Amino acid sequence: MVTVSTFDTMNEAASGLSTGSKYLAGGTIVMRAVNFGDQSFHNMVRVRQPERGIANDTLGLRIGAATTMADVLASRELDFLHPVARSIGGPAIRNMGTVGGNLFAQNPYGDMAAALLALDAQVVMVNGQVRPIEAFLAERDHTRDLVAAISVPRPQPGTFKYAKVSRVKPKGVAVLTISVLLRSGDPRVVYGNMGPTALRAKAAERALAQGSNPTAIDAACAVCTDGLSPAEDALSSAWYRTEVAPVHLRRLLTNGGLR
Repeated sequence: MVTVSTFDTMNEAASGLSTGSKYLAGGTIVMRAVNFGDQSFHNMVRVRQPERGIANDTLGLRIGAATTMADVLASRELDFLHPVARSIGGPAIRNMGTVGGNLFAQNPYGDMAAALLALDAQVVMVNGQVRPIEAFLAERDHTRDLVAAISVPRPQPGTFKYAKVSRVKPKGVAVLTISVLLRSGDPRVVYGNMGPTALRAKAAERALAQGSNPTAIDAACAVCTDGLSPAEDALSSAWYRTEVAPVHLRRLLTNGGLR
């Protein structure tokens, strides 16, 4: 039997989390687990007043953890994330799924988390701690604190690119995703479904640090899967993901613009 504990504030909800508890946000992850008979938890913790919405802060744009994908699409300030949010599920999922919840989504989900990693987002915890998203993702399965918000720097126009590779269009689950930030001297290349969480392709980043010319792109594509551990699931083999990852990276880098 699964019980539900409701709190007024995020701080109270954080104190109510214990072994055997799961935090309930939009419900697209936790309720699926309930419906499939997951026995790893027996209590759902929810809050009446989660942080939802977009505001400016010292780190960039602060996105409340309870902000939904539909909210992202409705925000002009987050226009650079519109292709990402639009690629996640259908209208029902986008109206429920939250940005904070997406940080905890297991393969083959977590498309927004991969994009936020490419953008060097910071994760703001309820206890006030601010953590780089790369460190947060590496330890997310062991954290007991709640995410209050995500702060993301706004990229320069045309520097952020995103692609989702799926077998079913337009809203199929991703075989892999690619998020690229073409920042001069310090680019980011992030793959989803190429490891236990979204991971940076650091060898490709070093190649693109020399520029986005054809020679640099060739070099980046040649090493883009170095250090990654592609997922093996019903959607695709690890071999296939390894083979197509450089193909789609090249397309993303040479086509220009968001897609």
